[in-house]
Amino acid sequence: MAKKSKSSFSQASSLWLWLGLALLVLLADQFTKILIIGSFTLGDSTPVTSFFNLVRAHNSGAAFSFLAQAGGWQRWFFTGLGSAAALLMVWLLKKHAGQKLFGFAIACVLGGAVGNVMDRVLYGYVVDFLDFHYAGIHFPAFNLADSAISLGAACLILDELLRVRRGH
Repeated sequence: MAKKSKSSFSQASSLWLWLGLALLVLLADQFTKILIIGSFTLGDSTPVTSFFNLVRAHNSGAAFSFLAQAGGWQRWFFTGLGSAAALLMVWLLKKHAGQKLFGFAIACVLGGAVGNVMDRVLYGYVVDFLDFHYAGIHFPAFNLADSAISLGAACLILDELLRVRRGH
């Protein structure tokens, strides 16, 4: 039987690290949504600070409620799109598991994407609950999955900028 090289062992352990991070993001996202569903009815809002409320909002569309009023087909479209993206991200993690910033970024996006896909399958909408506002203007409500996706996207941009700077 062939001996596994140290490099392939390191790649495999890095892959499991990134998948574990994605799972932690997913679990934190789903746990917070269960808390909100159990504590709030749709439209409820509780002020936390002068600029932040906990709310219960449902988004049947995509970011910023894009296509929310599309008639229902968007639920399965975004579920399929999110599922396909998740498969691509697992492949990317496997292929590039040794790249720390890239792996972190993809793991965050993966965990968030799967969290929102789960909402669409379970409820037909995404549960949002973080409401930031200033001077009466409210930013669209979002959730931990959205935060992880945004953090991951920012890290992907940083990773690419660093790669270009290194001349690759």
